[in-house]
Amino acid sequence: MLRRALPALAFGLALTGCGQPPQHPMPPPSVGFITITEQPVALTTELPGRTSPFAVSEIRPQINGIVQKRLFVEGSTVKAAQALYQIDPAPYKATLDNAVATMVDAKAKADRYDNLLKQNAIAPQDYDDAKAAYLTAKANVDSARINLNYTRITSPITGRIGASTVTEGALVVSQQATALDTVSTLDPIYVDVDQSSAELLALRHAVAAGNVNSSGPVTAEVSLKLDDGSVYPLKGKLQFTDVTVDPATGAVQLRAIFPNPDNILLPGLYVRATINQGVDPHGILAPQSAISHDQKGQPTALVVDAKNFARLRVLKTGRAIGMNWQVLDGLKPGDRLITEGLAKIMPDMPVNPEPAAQAPQPAPPVH
Repeated sequence: MLRRALPALAFGLALTGCGQPPQHPMPPPSVGFITITEQPVALTTELPGRTSPFAVSEIRPQINGIVQKRLFVEGSTVKAAQALYQIDPAPYKATLDNAVATMVDAKAKADRYDNLLKQNAIAPQDYDDAKAAYLTAKANVDSARINLNYTRITSPITGRIGASTVTEGALVVSQQATALDTVSTLDPIYVDVDQSSAELLALRHAVAAGNVNSSGPVTAEVSLKLDDGSVYPLKGKLQFTDVTVDPATGAVQLRAIFPNPDNILLPGLYVRATINQGVDPHGILAPQSAISHDQKGQPTALVVDAKNFARLRVLKTGRAIGMNWQVLDGLKPGDRLITEGLAKIMPDMPVNPEPAAQAPQPAPPVH
């Protein structure tokens, strides 16, 4: 009976197996990729900063006196040598007239003594005393004339003048602590920004290694973004980098100079400056969306190898440039970087690679 049951059971299992559809392996998931290429990449950094005047002059009197007139409109633009205040000149005019009279008398006496000395009628010492008196009187005239000129206070620079601290009739004194007013040159205008000393040192190392070309006008160009997010229409130039590091912040001050013909930029304005610090002639860019990080925090990416398998690469990235990361190590020209379909795959999986539907944005042009 057992021998009869076994063939029957085998036959039944065969019939059951014939009723199931055949199993087919799943096709590899489709992914989009871009081909990595080299290109010149302008290395820029955006830093916060403040505007400061190109030149500042505090207006103070150099003599004592009463202010007779204010000769400017507050908040206006004044020119160099333009009169700003008139101090009562009467006492200084009288002092000058008296000094001139004394000088004339001293000169006449010195001339008489000169003739007498030629006739041996006086001692040489008498002539020397008369000549010294004349020279002293002449110096007093020059001093009195200078003080009279100081009664008319002028602007030493061209710029925007602020609110006056004195009115007509006010008593002012020589070299007083409080300035009468302040003139600020706003065209051009400075923008002072601070950059991390570590970033600046890394840039210099890259230049020394030949990885960054810092020569040419690209390193001098600076663009500006205002506090409301708008872009300032005129370009500036990097003027100097400070030679010391601020011990409190670990930053180095950079100063740029901008044309400001319409006085849009005012002193103390908060801005963001984008500074072109050099060019990486063999730059490699990767879309930020294609870069992830492992448990150690290292940036990683997936590439397609020659056998259409996804392979994990550990990268070394630099700065963000637009929507891309600058890749310093881990990718080379010709690599097929996976940018689409990353959620469907794992490292070492077979994939069906296809060119990405949307290529990454290129680097900003290098002029």
